[in-house]
Amino acid sequence: MDLAKRIIMARIQRFTEMPLWNQARKLAREVYRITSSGAFSRDWALRDQIRKAAISIPSNIAEGFERGGSAEFIQFLSVAKGSNGEVLAQLILSRDMEYLSLEEFVRMEKTIDETGRMIGGLIKYLRRSGVRGAKYR
Repeated sequence: MDLAKRIIMARIQRFTEMPLWNQARKLAREVYRITSSGAFSRDWALRDQIRKAAISIPSNIAEGFERGGSAEFIQFLSVAKGSNGEVLAQLILSRDMEYLSLEEFVRMEKTIDETGRMIGGLIKYLRRSGVRGAKYR
């Protein structure tokens, strides 16, 4: 059974119970960690932008979940997926600026890729499921 189906079938009551939200939370923590030292911490524009994008991912997942409707949830998940892509783009720029080691870049890229797959899987499931959401029960 795929992740999205497990999420729906489990009747998750709070967004904090979602593996996806916790994955996005992990990504945000990692972004804060890598941007808190060295030259990265002094590049205020890039540091602040990647942090804002990283914060946007779990925030949009939570807001969409709390709306109670699948269509709105899909919309907010799409925004979260876009922010996930933004984090990747900024991570690539960070590597270009030599703010990150190759090993750290690869590790972060894997976390970003996994987060994107999880978001995409849930969007796909919600579109196919016919589930309208809690507010329609």
